Amino acid sequence: MISYLDELESKSVYIIREAYSRFRNIALLWSIGKDSTALLWIVRKAFFGKIPHPVVHIDTSFKFKEIYEFRNRYSREWGLDLIISRNEGALQEGMCPDKAKLECCNALKTEALKITMQERRFKALLLAIRRDEHGIRAKERYFSPRTIDFKWDYRNQPPELWDLYKSNVEKEEHFRIHPMLHWTELDIWKYIEREKIPTASLYFAKDGKRYRSIGCETCCAPVDSSAADIKKIIKELKTTKVSERSGRSQDKESAYTMQKLRSLGYM
Repeated sequence: MISYLDELESKSVYIIREAYSRFRNIALLWSIGKDSTALLWIVRKAFFGKIPHPVVHIDTSFKFKEIYEFRNRYSREWGLDLIISRNEGALQEGMCPDKAKLECCNALKTEALKITMQERRFKALLLAIRRDEHGIRAKERYFSPRTIDFKWDYRNQPPELWDLYKSNVEKEEHFRIHPMLHWTELDIWKYIEREKIPTASLYFAKDGKRYRSIGCETCCAPVDSSAADIKKIIKELKTTKVSERSGRSQDKESAYTMQKLRSLGYM
């Protein structure tokens, strides 16, 4: 009998394979978070244990040490063609989270990705964003076009009906592919439990605190929690009133500011 998780996975696999068939020069963005690791897992299943394209980690140099340890271990174990994307120029000039948070995100994440895409000439990127994660992401499409300068026209998104997706690439345009838009945070954890997917230790409670969302250490705060294993996380999520990204400093900005940042290419 096909389960709800099987249906979610099947749709994601379909989108992943469609993207690969249309854009061979493609890469997957891996933040080492639960969502992108689940996406990486599904891509491996979609291609029978192999990932047929590079995996990009945007390294701001301010990530948790647990993130770097997880990345180094599993990139080796899974045989990933890993690309470390850094904006060395901005780092040398002193860009850091002590500056304006959105300015730092734009310089060390969006601009770093631009540099890597220009160097590698990628025409499409797989990302593990979900519609339920943030109101601004609810406006996204599975196949979302970006301009040469990474701009996202959230007011003019292509319709997606009957699994028909826009994929005609204009000159110097690229696409963001979002195979997990239809998942929820609870779905992700149920899938991680079922598949036994390795997950960064930061998500599990220690001394009454755990992280719901992880990124740069300086911009993330843990939430109160006693959920020290996956079953307890799933139980907690069924009743919590705390938003998933409540600990992410950039998400405390106004919705308009976040929309503006995403329109400029932020993930």
